[in-house]
Amino acid sequence: MTRSKPTPRVTPDAARPVEQPEPEFPAQRQEPPGLEADLEPAPRWRGERYRPADKLKGLVALVTGGDSGIGRSVAYHFAREGADVSIAYLPEEEEDAVVIAQAIEQLGRRCLRVPGDLRTKEECNRLVAETVEEFGRLDVLVHNAAWQNHKPIEELDDDELVRTMETNVHAYLRLARAAVPHMKAGASILATGSIVGLDGSDQLADYGATKGAIHSITRCLAKELQGRGIRVNCVAPGPVWTPLNPSDTGRDRKEVARFGQDSPMGRPAQPEELAPAFVYLASNSDSSYVTGIVLPVTGEPA
Repeated sequence: MTRSKPTPRVTPDAARPVEQPEPEFPAQRQEPPGLEADLEPAPRWRGERYRPADKLKGLVALVTGGDSGIGRSVAYHFAREGADVSIAYLPEEEEDAVVIAQAIEQLGRRCLRVPGDLRTKEECNRLVAETVEEFGRLDVLVHNAAWQNHKPIEELDDDELVRTMETNVHAYLRLARAAVPHMKAGASILATGSIVGLDGSDQLADYGATKGAIHSITRCLAKELQGRGIRVNCVAPGPVWTPLNPSDTGRDRKEVARFGQDSPMGRPAQPEELAPAFVYLASNSDSSYVTGIVLPVTGEPA
């Protein structure tokens, strides 16, 4: 009897670790809200080893903070999965918004850019209305836009407190309120929470409070909307390399250079390492039985 020779075992690319930038970044500062175009090194958001499978084909997604950071990568991955995308961003971030819009259009998908400040109900309503007018539907809402500044509690003035609450919490509720009437069974609402909302962090009392609120709102909306077939979930990242870091006025240049080094992996995540979690939670082929969860993507054991 002739025995066949065993086939050599080849490690697929998907099993190999992704090469990461050096853990220490150049010292840098930006004026808020910050631009991804000026960030060094540039964040990784394209997910070059990600393999799409039409999980969101024909759907329409609205992503706040979609110009940069996690939101940019989420918008791009959604487009790769077949969705048309509307992105919201501050007017000062137009340069970043053009980059992601062009990238989405190169995939053959449509991208609507809607600049504005989500701290008012009028702007939240307008964003949803323009998205529905442009695409005729709304299937996935992602509230990702956020404001953060490190400040000791005795230096936390009311203007800063109100801005953090309005951007992070009020906008989430207002956007959901405006979006739900346009959503049908199978739609989903996603939010970006934070490890700070789970574990806390010094000098981030206001930001941590908003992220804890986002986690709670997610669970409440999941219960309220389950009977209508709308799932609501949240992704809670650990440190991620985005323009939010060098534009945090409470951090100095040296702190930015060391950002994420104290995490168990010794580095911050890249946006492309968060985006697949959003795809999973938005996709009815993957997570149709998942609602009301806060999914930690923190680079550390639970």
